[in-house]
Amino acid sequence: MLLLLAEYLTTLESGFAVLQYITVRGIMGVMTALILSLMIGPWMIRKLSQQKIGQVVRDDGPKSHFSKAGTPTMGGALILISIAVSTLLWADLRNSYVWVVLLTTLLFGAVGWVDDYRKVFRKDPRGLPAKWKYLWQSVIGLAAALFLYFNATDPVQTSYIVPFFKDVSIDTGILFIVISYFVIVGSSNAVNLTDGLDGLAILPTVMVGGALGIIAYLAGHAEFSEYLRIPFVTGTGELVIFCGALVGAGLGFLWFNTYPAQVFMGDVGALALGAALGVVAVIARHEIVLFIMGGIFVAETMSVILQVASFKLTGKRIFRMAPIHHHFELKGWPEPRVIVRFWIITVMLVLFGLATLKLR
Repeated sequence: MLLLLAEYLTTLESGFAVLQYITVRGIMGVMTALILSLMIGPWMIRKLSQQKIGQVVRDDGPKSHFSKAGTPTMGGALILISIAVSTLLWADLRNSYVWVVLLTTLLFGAVGWVDDYRKVFRKDPRGLPAKWKYLWQSVIGLAAALFLYFNATDPVQTSYIVPFFKDVSIDTGILFIVISYFVIVGSSNAVNLTDGLDGLAILPTVMVGGALGIIAYLAGHAEFSEYLRIPFVTGTGELVIFCGALVGAGLGFLWFNTYPAQVFMGDVGALALGAALGVVAVIARHEIVLFIMGGIFVAETMSVILQVASFKLTGKRIFRMAPIHHHFELKGWPEPRVIVRFWIITVMLVLFGLATLKLR
């Protein structure tokens, strides 16, 4: 929105041309989302408290979580508002990738909102039945994948890129739709499973989102992509503004979500943010790198899968409780220790993921 205004003002005063730089608008996107979330946060927490929109704690969870019952939830709406406003202000709205990422994020957030609504107002810890949640996630994820496939103008936009190899590019054809669908929906659910402790999910999401913004910028820059031997995808650089907004909004939310949390993001935030990471990775053609950088999300998801499979096949559990962060809690780790150690692991994984851009 402001880009169009800047383009007009540049005809009157050349100094406004600075707003045409993606890097400048990316920084402004971070700052705008951060300031918005810090300003709106206290008001939203008060409103959620007044409406008694509090966390419903599972009765089979760790006993240390019982004290969290009633803490305001659905705070993910704060993140989505900040991301949407900042993106609409600073991004080039003529870029179709911006709309795909933003709409996918908001629609997944809507599914999460319904899930949270049932938990809070109907006092049902299960929320939206799994089959309905997965159905709507599938519809939205498949729609995004179909749009990207049928609007691709270059083979590289649908080819599968393997990191560590300079010239390995697999033409997936229509399988691109299937792969993209699983990346988007899988990423959404992985972040949702991770969101079980104060600040545990949001900072890794911020770090991975920021790294994906860097990758999107490099993939959308002809000279950088040629130098790094990564696929050049026209237009992906504009996703820097969205990723910047995600970073700013996430850090602003962490201000209130850090231990002991004043507010939880709920499914409205977790499902949306996970989907955002997935669709950005798909557009930038770095799904495997997302898998690496989001290793914590992968570990949380695999712990649930292994726990369920083991119990059904053998009647025994591998972990004391799944997702795996609860396992460490039940082993006696204080909650802050679990959180910070998972953050440190994510820092290392993100750095390794970025290193793959050159290790080819």
